[in-house]
Formats: sequence, C-alpha cells, structure tokens
Amino acid sequence: MAFVSAKNKQGIHIAWKTVTYRSVMLAISLVVLVLLGGVRLAFPQFTSNSVKAVNNLASNLLERIAGAAGNPVKSGPMNSVQAHITALDGTVRVKKSNSNSWVAADYNVPLEKGDVVQTGSEGMAKIVFNDGTNYTVKQDSLIVIEENSANDQQQTSVTVEVSTGTVDLTTATYVQGSKSTVVVGGATASLAPESAAMVQNNPKKDQQEILFRKGSGDVTRNGETVHLSDWEKVSFGSKSPTMAKLKEIGPPTPISPANMMPIFVSGEPKPVEFSWTAMANAVGYRLRISRNPYFSSTLVDRKVNTPDVIVSGLSEGAYYWMVQSYDADSKESVESEKNRFTIIPKGKDSIAINLELEPMVQHGHVIELTGKTEIGARVMVNGREVPVIGNDGKFHYFTPSLPPGESVITITAQNSKGGVNTQQKKVVIQ
Repeated sequence: MAFVSAKNKQGIHIAWKTVTYRSVMLAISLVVLVLLGGVRLAFPQFTSNSVKAVNNLASNLLERIAGAAGNPVKSGPMNSVQAHITALDGTVRVKKSNSNSWVAADYNVPLEKGDVVQTGSEGMAKIVFNDGTNYTVKQDSLIVIEENSANDQQQTSVTVEVSTGTVDLTTATYVQGSKSTVVVGGATASLAPESAAMVQNNPKKDQQEILFRKGSGDVTRNGETVHLSDWEKVSFGSKSPTMAKLKEIGPPTPISPANMMPIFVSGEPKPVEFSWTAMANAVGYRLRISRNPYFSSTLVDRKVNTPDVIVSGLSEGAYYWMVQSYDADSKESVESEKNRFTIIPKGKDSIAINLELEPMVQHGHVIELTGKTEIGARVMVNGREVPVIGNDGKFHYFTPSLPPGESVITITAQNSKGGVNTQQKKVVIQ
C-alpha cells in the first residue's frame, strides 16, 4: 500500500502573503524614481529646475507614504508676517525692532513684530495687517506691534500695544482660531471678527479707555473680564482696581452726500446739502468737513440744531465729512462714519463721453478694474484718480482694500470740455 504524504495531497491549495498599502506605495514610488532617473539620463538637456521639481515631487510622495498611518495634520509654527502702511499724513516715524534710530514712515517700509510707529501733532497713519485688521493711528500717538504672525492653517495672530494717544481699529473676517488683540494700560481687548473699536491712552492724565463701535469683544485686566458690544466702553486708571463699564451715545448716521458720491457742478460751485439721522435726546449736532480722512485739519466745524444744513463755498475736489450729536449737558457722542464725496465741474452743454468697462476681477478684498474712455480724458474711481491712462484711452486700476459686505464702486470719466460719464457697480466682499 502506498502512502501519500500530507504535503503532497492533491487538491486546491491557497497561500497568501500580506502586502500593506505602504509597501505598494513604496514599490510604486521606487519604480517612478527609477523611470525618472532613466529619463534624466536619456535626456540630459532637462534643466536643473526640472530635476529639482522631480526631486521635490518624490520627496512629497515619500512623506505622504510615511504618514499613511493616519496621523492627524497639526498646525505648523507661527511665522512672522509683515504689515503695511496704506495712508500717511503729516509727520510719521518708524523705529524698526533691530534699530535704535527713527526713520520717516513710507509706503515701502514693511512693519514687523517689535516695530514702533509714532505720529506727530499733525500726523496720521493707516496700517493694514495680514489678517485684514487695520489701525488708524491718530495724532500724537505711539504704538508697538507686539505680534503679527500666521501659521500653515492660515490662522493669524495680531497684537498691538497703544503706548500713548488714540487709535481706531477694525477687524476683518478671519479664519477660526485667529485672534486680534490690542493692549492698553495693562488691559487686553480681544476683538471678534468684523468689529470696530477706539482705544485711548493718556499717560499724563492716567486715563485709558476702550470703546467698541460695533461687533463685540472681551477686555481683561487684573483677572477681571468685561464683555463689550456696540457703543459700550470701559475706562480705568493705572491705580484703579476695576474697570468702569459705560454705555456711550451712538452717533448720527450720515445720509447725504452719500459715501463716494460725485457731485457735478456747472459754472460757480453750488451749495451742498448735508443731512443725517436725527437722534433722540440730542439738542444739536456738530458737522465737520475736511480735505483729508484723518481730519487733522478742518474746513468747516459748525454746530446746528437740525439734522441737516447747507454749506456753501466748497470748490472742486475731494472732501470728507462726519457728524456728532450732543445733549443738553453738551456731552458729545462719538464720531460718525466718515463719508467721502467729490465735487466735479461739468460743462453746461456737455454730453456723455465714452466709458467702456470690462468685467471686474476680485482679488480678495481688492477689485481690479479695466476699461477704456475717450483719449485725453481723466478717470476717477470712488473719488480717486486713476494715475495712468494709455494713449488709446485704456486704463487699469486696483481699488484699495474694501470692507466685508456690499460696496458701491463709482467710475467717472471726464474730458476737458466737461463731458462726463459715470457708472456704478455693486460688489460683495465675503
């Protein structure tokens, strides 16, 4: 009788070998590297940049494979970024963190962590940070940029200390996990997105205050935290054990002239009517008009009893206006928003001139405009003149950073004979 070994039994035998996803990917990557190496040898005319790109691709692939076990992605370290000055008026100085000397502020001077900005008695500056937060540093003020950074998750961190003077600041819609804070007199205010505040520090009188114009935030000092919303503020001195919370009088809302509105005049300048919302408990209003957005100097500073007034004598050019209300005790509200308008001369018998606009292109909060007008004409966008117009009438323009929400862009073309063409476009910034 013959015996058959169990090893030699006839039938179907199944055998397997465990092959992991990582092993497969390593094998594929090895084949790819070999092929790429062969291509490089066969075609030596490949540039060094191409080789670097291949190597980077391979490295990234290997890094992905190494992390195939499912480790969660972690936020990288915060990296320092730059802020920029977008508007200047009067004397403004900057001291870099790595220098002991002051230099005149300039649009081309980037601002980084540790830098100091100082304004003179007639100086004003607007600073825009990477997260969209912007600071308007008013006269006789000094601020220190304590933090300005971002990580690989686009989370940002901005902190500014107001050492002396007054600043107005607004925050944009930033990524969740970001923070925007301002420090004054030992108090730290954390602002929510799309908020606005005014911060004052008067060391001589030992008076500090933080006023929220809109939005919300928390102010922390000596272990005490106070939540603020629209038109609420805290005030304190260096020796005050707690912060005093107060409710401010809200300002009127400017109505006319509307923001960025062109006013066309023929011949002699005509009177301009200003109007705003009436406020309860207000016995009067204070109207101010200036040639600059900082109101470092004013052309009109007038008190009236009604929520409207007619002003004469305003010549051609751009203007800014704002209004405040005051009560029976002469206590003034905070300042309203500042509206800009432009007075433009227009010929008596002028006709509309050519103005063709291409579709607008949005770059974040900035809008790119391209168009064509009459040869030799001037073009203004929201009251700002387009600096360069081609010999064929074509122009290209980038708006300043626009706030979140709906904005109206007014484009006006005008020739030397007074011919005018105005178009308005609405944009929504998310």
